[in-house]
Amino acid sequence: MARKHPLSASASGTVVVLEHVSRILADNPLGDPHVRKLAVWLPAEYDEAAAAGRGRRFPVLYDLAGFTGSGLAHVGWKPFGDNVPERVARLVHARRMGPVIVVFPDCFTALGGNQYVNSSAIGNYADYLTREIVPFVDGEFRTLASREHRGCFGKSSGGYGAMLHGMKYAKHWGAIADHSGDAYFDFVYCHDWPNTLNELARYRNPRRKPGPCDVAGDAIARPCLADGFDDGRVERFLDAVWRKEKLSPAEGHALMNVCMAATYDPDRAAPLGFRLPYHLDTGERLEARWKVWRRSDPIHLVASHRRNLESLRGIYIDCGWRDQYHIHYGARILSRRLAAAGVTHTYEEYDDNHSGVDYRMDVSLPFLYRALKP
Repeated sequence: MARKHPLSASASGTVVVLEHVSRILADNPLGDPHVRKLAVWLPAEYDEAAAAGRGRRFPVLYDLAGFTGSGLAHVGWKPFGDNVPERVARLVHARRMGPVIVVFPDCFTALGGNQYVNSSAIGNYADYLTREIVPFVDGEFRTLASREHRGCFGKSSGGYGAMLHGMKYAKHWGAIADHSGDAYFDFVYCHDWPNTLNELARYRNPRRKPGPCDVAGDAIARPCLADGFDDGRVERFLDAVWRKEKLSPAEGHALMNVCMAATYDPDRAAPLGFRLPYHLDTGERLEARWKVWRRSDPIHLVASHRRNLESLRGIYIDCGWRDQYHIHYGARILSRRLAAAGVTHTYEEYDDNHSGVDYRMDVSLPFLYRALKP
């Protein structure tokens, strides 16, 4: 572990926390708060410019937190390493990048997070970011308020969000950085759904009993499962985890997969507002539902969003080659398809897994600054 060497107060910049009232998140399906705290880090040069009576403006980076994360968590104290404001301040102080403003949105949900897209089952978080938070920040701070000087970055779900925003919302972003972002869903998600089905089975009603099993009769009694509908067990699972302060690893992963279902296959006609990609009893993959999931997989979106991707001033992707969720395979496919489409990008791998890789921001943040600097 490296020893921390804090910068002086004059060099460390300032974190301010504002309150934002969202119209887009009001009355969202999960009942999550629409009034949220928004943290913003201002570099030391921000106050220096103000004191000198100059109106200097700065590029802006948006930090998209991973699943179960939030913006405020990224500005909190961190043992042995830097939180994000400390990291950026250090990189600026070492002249590895110039001063920027960093924004930390709170996009946490009752399902543990989201993928920064619009979903009728969770809320319209892509619109929340692009139509509310971006103009709010530009109105409150001296930003370089154009997409050429605005970027987003994140890891895992945040990396996925950054990539999807570069593909679908490029008019708001000039550059993106994707650390270990979800891609190649056939690998990333499929391997864990059997464990999720086992966890959800604990909430089946009636519970299974030892002895003969009438599988055919179950199919007749629960025809909704073949269409990806919940028979009540998912709802009971959610009620149970929402009453807890500590989830088991199995519960956490099951919650994540439920969240992904609500993200990728929302359906207002379904009992919970979304459909599931697997038969809850037999474990069969429901190909019609999985086809819907694949429409949100970045590896399948390059061709249709090529023009947006080409318009970006920088695309950075990296992943550890020991990623326990197998995301490195998806990252490789994504890089190959970007290259085949003629989209300029940087792709790097390193000897690590999915966890505790914030140090990779020492590479991505200077990359983003170089792409977005005035």
